[in-house]
Amino acid sequence: MGSHSEDNVEKLLQAQTQVFNHIFSFINSMSLKCAIELSIPDIIQNYGEPIPLSQLIAKLPINPSKTGDIYRLMRVLTHSGFFNVTKNDVEVMYELNDASRLLLKDHPYSMTSMLHVILGPIMSKPWCQLSNWYKNDDPSPFHTENNGIALWDFAGHDPKFNHLFNEAMACETRMASSVMMGKFKGVFEGLESLVDVGGGIGTITKVIAKSFPNIACIVFDLPHVVDGLEASENLKYVGGDMFEAIPPTQSILLKVKC
Repeated sequence: MGSHSEDNVEKLLQAQTQVFNHIFSFINSMSLKCAIELSIPDIIQNYGEPIPLSQLIAKLPINPSKTGDIYRLMRVLTHSGFFNVTKNDVEVMYELNDASRLLLKDHPYSMTSMLHVILGPIMSKPWCQLSNWYKNDDPSPFHTENNGIALWDFAGHDPKFNHLFNEAMACETRMASSVMMGKFKGVFEGLESLVDVGGGIGTITKVIAKSFPNIACIVFDLPHVVDGLEASENLKYVGGDMFEAIPPTQSILLKVKC
């Protein structure tokens, strides 16, 4: 009887732990956002060796009353796998790992733009409307949060967000384009023309155009996305709506997120 009661208590505690983990999981994302906004990865990188906690604190643009909380922030981040931690005779030290290197501002595959977009208020607040969205006929929670305005229309009227969003889309494409040209370059052999539908600022199409000068490439996206972008000899930008018409071409490139 006692054993049965203990089993129930253990199951209850496990269930409670699972609920708590989901309730507070946002702390991991917000801590990472905070680290980027404070330039912690770049400070560690510029130090040139594992940085002691005291030196990290000294280089951070924070109020002196908050210095004691940086250790707690770094504990969250190291627990999440974003920094390696060691210890000398005096204090803990931090160094970058593969994940935190992708958060450097000048890394060729930097993901900081994606982080700023997804964790910023414009993209995160619609999630608070998810239950309301299920109760109405809006196409997305973004419409519900923004009084019926679609994401693309919002970006078209907010140049700052539009630029950040386009950079976020480009940052995830840079690595994909490198892999594509390394392993699947033969797919493009013999093509004469190509339209990258929803191609953003043309990150992947620029690579194709440079590798295959004989392919006439078009980056096709909404007018506010491609407005002002510079064309090259075999690459041009065309604004429009893919649900209405796509420029005539021999082949279409459409990147799909799964």
